[in-house]
Amino acid sequence: MSNTKTLISVVGPTAIGKTSLAIKLANHFDTEIISADSRQFFKEMSIGTAAPTLDELNQAKHHFIHNKSVFESYNVGTFEKEALKMLEYLFKHNDTVIMVGGSGLYVNALTKGLDDFPEVDSSIRETLNLQLINNGLETLQLQLKKLDIKSFETIEIANPKRVIRALEICIGSGKPYSSFLQKNKSSRNFKVITLGITADRDIIYDRINRRVDIMMGLGLLNEVKQLESYKMLNSLNTVGYKELFKYLDKEWTLDFAVSEIKKNSRRFAKRQLTWFKRNTETIWVDYKEDFKLVLDKIKSYETANK
Repeated sequence: MSNTKTLISVVGPTAIGKTSLAIKLANHFDTEIISADSRQFFKEMSIGTAAPTLDELNQAKHHFIHNKSVFESYNVGTFEKEALKMLEYLFKHNDTVIMVGGSGLYVNALTKGLDDFPEVDSSIRETLNLQLINNGLETLQLQLKKLDIKSFETIEIANPKRVIRALEICIGSGKPYSSFLQKNKSSRNFKVITLGITADRDIIYDRINRRVDIMMGLGLLNEVKQLESYKMLNSLNTVGYKELFKYLDKEWTLDFAVSEIKKNSRRFAKRQLTWFKRNTETIWVDYKEDFKLVLDKIKSYETANK
């Protein structure tokens, strides 16, 4: 593989239209799509993750959609290895490949390589896990806010696994988790062009609210009911599922659970934008941008970076 090959990475907040643009790009370049959405890997989670529909999957070939089960152990390190292997295969037949997804950690794993973190004592994680069980996630979040405000503002703060990972590095190394990011990156022998889709905040929030209503109409509650017995799995501790588990446990009303899905999705979108805006190389396009103008921006970027 040589750096004459290009990976176009489509990023942005949830519900902004990433799948639609990725399909248009894949068809234009006559190529295939790699998904970097960590929730869409799981075949049992379709409606709540807004995975591409059958029609969308038929419009362009996708990889890493519904390729795993919630019962399988899967992490970003495994994804990096598998996605690099897939990319190598796809680049044998294509000069350009499209990647799409809103999971910043997974996007970075493929485009830049994983961060090199120090080894820390496993007892720290055990203590933090006990703290989570006994005192709840909020205490861990506040601890992270005190030790590393940058990570607190950018990681998926509602995910206990992410919070505990950041905290164990902070505590074990005596340095902020964020200070280890983007150092000693693996070199990539292909070019990366990052396209970020954005819109005014009110538009993003409105699109999220409408998408949640659509998901409920498509049968999200039934999907969650089928997974209720496995709600302790880490993969199911995520927006759209954890709120409806609360409803099924009779802790919340259905209306309140749906409103919480919307609220947590909006918070997630805000964090996604914070994460993606750290990449100063990103070409930002409006969610309604004419496709020809998007292609022109890609071309201009390539010309400027030859």
